[in-house]
Amino acid sequence: MSSSPLLTLYHAPHSRSTGVLILLEELGVDYQLQVLDMQAGELRQPAYLAINPMGKVPALKHGEALVTEQVAVYLYLADLYPEAGLTPPIGDPLRGPFLRWLAFYGCSFEPAVVDRAQQNAPAPPARSPYGDFDTMLKTLADQLGHGPYLLGERFSAADVLWGTALAWTCAFKLVPELPVFSAYIQRINARPAVIRARAKDAELAAAQHR
Repeated sequence: MSSSPLLTLYHAPHSRSTGVLILLEELGVDYQLQVLDMQAGELRQPAYLAINPMGKVPALKHGEALVTEQVAVYLYLADLYPEAGLTPPIGDPLRGPFLRWLAFYGCSFEPAVVDRAQQNAPAPPARSPYGDFDTMLKTLADQLGHGPYLLGERFSAADVLWGTALAWTCAFKLVPELPVFSAYIQRINARPAVIRARAKDAELAAAQHR
């Protein structure tokens, strides 16, 4: 693989950064973890706020580059290791859809889920970043109905993001567990890299609780 500087993932078990841990396993690259205890408040301590002032994970260091924001981390890693085949290159007809579904997560899905979970009054569709919850959800479900993965037959880093996001939001009943979502989650969870990363995550969480 690449001879670039070692990757360091700032990671809290059972958090959004678990998906990045899965992605690193899918890429098959060397990395190191800086494990943070969310329950102990380590994400809000000065040492970590110097890395990410927002006090959230994931954060990724690669040489002099510091990448925060979940979608940016996925895109950075997928593009950093093109030989892994988890991102369509520029010029590939699937590159646009790949970027679309990464952006859809942060721009539409997560704001809609947060509003629904907090029981915020719906904004008029013209002023809402996602229009309305039902349209957002149907757009995603329709796309997943076209094939086993978001890009049809091609597995990509976007599926790592969405597989973990849907597994979490469906488990906590933040999103209805539609049959197309359940099948997709099962498909992603059966991947060897996902199994490895979740086992590692469980070990890290257990160590923090001891």
